[in-house]
Amino acid sequence: MEKSVCMYFQVHQPHRLRQYRFFDIGKDSHYYDEFANKTILRRVSDSCYLPANKVIRDIIEESKGAFKIAFSLSGSVIDQFEKYAPEVIDSFKKLAETNCVEFLAETYNHSLASLVSPAEFKAQVMLHSKKIESLFGKKPVVFRNTELIYSDEIGAMVADMKYKAMLTEGAKHILGWKSPNYVYSNAINPKLKLLLRNFNLSDDIAFRFSERSWSNWPLTADKYVTWIANTLAKDEVVNIFMDYETLGEHQKASTGIFQFIKFFPKALLSQTDIKFCTPSEICKRHQPVAPLNVPFPISWADEERDTTAWLGNELQNEAFTKLYSVEKQVLRSKDIDLINDFRKLQESDHFYYMCTKFFSDGIVHGYFNPYESPYEAFINYMNILSDFLLRVDKSKKTTKTS
Repeated sequence: MEKSVCMYFQVHQPHRLRQYRFFDIGKDSHYYDEFANKTILRRVSDSCYLPANKVIRDIIEESKGAFKIAFSLSGSVIDQFEKYAPEVIDSFKKLAETNCVEFLAETYNHSLASLVSPAEFKAQVMLHSKKIESLFGKKPVVFRNTELIYSDEIGAMVADMKYKAMLTEGAKHILGWKSPNYVYSNAINPKLKLLLRNFNLSDDIAFRFSERSWSNWPLTADKYVTWIANTLAKDEVVNIFMDYETLGEHQKASTGIFQFIKFFPKALLSQTDIKFCTPSEICKRHQPVAPLNVPFPISWADEERDTTAWLGNELQNEAFTKLYSVEKQVLRSKDIDLINDFRKLQESDHFYYMCTKFFSDGIVHGYFNPYESPYEAFINYMNILSDFLLRVDKSKKTTKTS
């Protein structure tokens, strides 16, 4: 039985909204905090993206191509790279040239469109796929939805778009007694393979790496390899999925995270027969063991592994419903600026900032959050949405006149 490890990183930064007051409605339609967007992107580029890409490239070269990895870059972060840090795009292109890195498809604006609008979902996926192909020379064949959101119906839509596989969460309430360390298939269309995140091994790096109160601190490469080898003694695939910002931003360089990432592949390759594979290679090496039934959407967020981080309270649902209520009118207008704003306002982060789940998951919800409270996030978003709706109404009248 072949044994594989798949490492995948999500790269995303939202378009942060400026402080937009009630008195701005109808007078000023510039919604974004360009200073914050540029400052944060430059900071994270210096702390994470650039040094991490260099480390990844060095590992690939030292391993003579035995180390493989996958990324998905949201269209939102790509737009900001092109505007504020083009050298980051160049460093990802250098990774692509190694042929050891796979770039995945996702929604262009890191949106929740799959939950409410199949048409908008497919449109954003198509836009993103074209962007990735134009940058890196290959059309994506594996899909990763925003925040690993997945259900049987979403998977069927992805299969209809001809993707061979999709990444999602190895949620306990879905798996039951089954292990996340195998390839599964979509319950509606078995042609779509499913790669499930091993959240324990992923979160050991993403969240617990620098936690000194953790019983397994410090996490060394040798210790981690032993855990993976033990996991794969009977199983087939370990999928380690996390945010790329884990490297150098969430886990600062001073914690030793870069040294860990540098030595872990070397230790795994020298101490075991386990191979690093991209998601596409996993699909070739491993066959699905069973269909996975997921009637309701799951995600990789919070303890519940559902969508309540974005749509779990009245504030979030009001903002979300109001935005998508004008979808047809926005697209019918053919107004490029209006459509671009509509899609930027769909970014899942805006709804995440309105989350009121400040208990066990409070620290996660607070990171990169520009607001002091979810209510402040809601008011600011709704002020902007009010102005946006006025513009939609104006465009509707213009369309009728013409």
